[in-house]
This record gives sequence, structure tokens and C-alpha cells, in this order.
Amino acid sequence: MAEPPRRPGRPRDTSIDERALAATRELLVERGFEATTIHAVAGHSGVHASAIYRRWGSRIELIEEATFPGLSPLSVQPTGDLRGDLRRFVRAYVAAFDAPAARAAAAGLLAHHQTASRQRPPEFYLRVSARPQFQDILHAAPPGSIDPAVDPDDVFDMLLGAILTRTLLSTVTARRRPLDRTVEMIMRLLQPATTGPDSLFA
Repeated sequence: MAEPPRRPGRPRDTSIDERALAATRELLVERGFEATTIHAVAGHSGVHASAIYRRWGSRIELIEEATFPGLSPLSVQPTGDLRGDLRRFVRAYVAAFDAPAARAAAAGLLAHHQTASRQRPPEFYLRVSARPQFQDILHAAPPGSIDPAVDPDDVFDMLLGAILTRTLLSTVTARRRPLDRTVEMIMRLLQPATTGPDSLFA
């Protein structure tokens, strides 16, 4: 006898996700990283702690998704114009780090990852990383515009360092350089080396 068709399960209530994420961002700004716990988010959002744990395995995962949910595909969609694509990418990336909740969470997340990174596979961090979008931009660049000897991951790491310095250490460095200068430096790192007298690598 054939089994009767199974009834579809209850659709996921996306409003729970939105309430929990919004509460997380508010708590980070109002109370700080250490005070933003699962139970604090539950009390602030009205979402039961068990429902939050079903969606995020820990408060770190919740905070990461609330503060670094990934860049908007529309803001970083590659067009093939390398300089223009990098400019939009850098602006979107800086805006993500410069948001109040992200600034409140960044130091705590960095400290946590110092001890947890050895216990997590690299794929875990791609969930909240902009590295894949950066690589998509490079893949869409015109042939010959990027030096094949350059490691894109090295360039992304340097870009990330520049953005962290700009957003998290601005009071220490006291420099607010135009973002186009950062874009120009990334372009120079990516471009094929030349042998002329004006070559950056001469």
C-alpha cells in the first residue's frame, strides 16, 4: 500500500529572525558585546530563547549575522568595470563595518575568534565574509587587467586591514582618507607589473 503524501511542515516564521536580529543590534549599541546574550536578546525581542537557539547555535553566531549579514548583492554585483566595481565594493564594505552595531561587536568578535579559529573550519567564516564577492569582482574583470601572479586572498587581507583601521582605529590614526585612495592602492596591487620607468614595481 502506498504511503499517503506527507503534509508540508509549518513555514518558518521569518518575523522571529527579524525580531531577534534587530534586538541583537539594539543591545550591542545600548549595552555592549558582553551583555548581548541569548537570554538578553530573548527578553528584548519577545522571542523565546529556545526559538533563538534553533536558528543560531550560539550568541556569537547570532551577533555575527546581526552585524555582518553580508553585502547587498545589488551593491557589489560585478559589471566588468574593475575600478568601478571595487569602488562600490569598498564603499559597501566600509559602511557595513561602520554601522553602530558592527562597531560595538567587532572587538569582541575578533577576541573570540583568536581562540575559536582553530576549532572551526574555514567554511564557517565564509558565511559572514565578503571574500567571495571580492573574488567575483576579480573574475569579472577584463582579461589582462589583473596580474596572474597576485594572490587575490592576499589583496583581500590587505583591504580588510585597511577597512578595520579606518572604522575601528580611526580615533587612534586620526586620518580620514578618501575611499578612492584605498581603491587606487588595491588597483595597483592587482594590475600587471610593467617595466617602464614609472612602474610601481620598478
